[in-house]
Amino acid sequence: MSRELPRRAELIASLKHAGRQSSTATIMFHQVVADRIGLNPTDHKCADLLFMKGPMSAGELSQLTGLTTGAITGVIDRLEEAGFAQREADPNDRRRVVVRVLPKCHREVGRLFESLAAAMEELCSRYSDRELSAILDFMTRSREVVHEETLKLRREAPAAARPKLGSVRGRRRGKGTPTSPRQRLI
Repeated sequence: MSRELPRRAELIASLKHAGRQSSTATIMFHQVVADRIGLNPTDHKCADLLFMKGPMSAGELSQLTGLTTGAITGVIDRLEEAGFAQREADPNDRRRVVVRVLPKCHREVGRLFESLAAAMEELCSRYSDRELSAILDFMTRSREVVHEETLKLRREAPAAARPKLGSVRGRRRGKGTPTSPRQRLI
């Protein structure tokens, strides 16, 4: 039994490491996509949320992303300027404004994902239905954990209160040593 525990600990450590690598690769991929369509990654992913979930208000998008309503207003402005989204009256409540993704977004972004979609389809063919169900369960639950942790971090320290990387406030005097965990990781 003691032989199983280290193996499990090793598997969990490897899974965490693989998750970090996957997260980094995913962020880098979405940066390239965002660059290709002339947006930043946050704007690109907000457009993706609107695509997946349908039209929603700025407040709903704010709640979903954890971004402030002010930040979401900027996102929506940039998506409109790029021709990827538009504000319109809610068909169920004309006093309310919702944001909708436009067909241009579907076309331009969709073509950038065709190769990845085919590669992922090929990867999925290597696993049984049971294995795919376990992978799906893990991915769904891990996304929920990450979302909750994102919201928690946003609540803990407002952006204005955080020291800027490389600033004098964020370093010990005379040492140039990072003081925050975030600075130590970079």
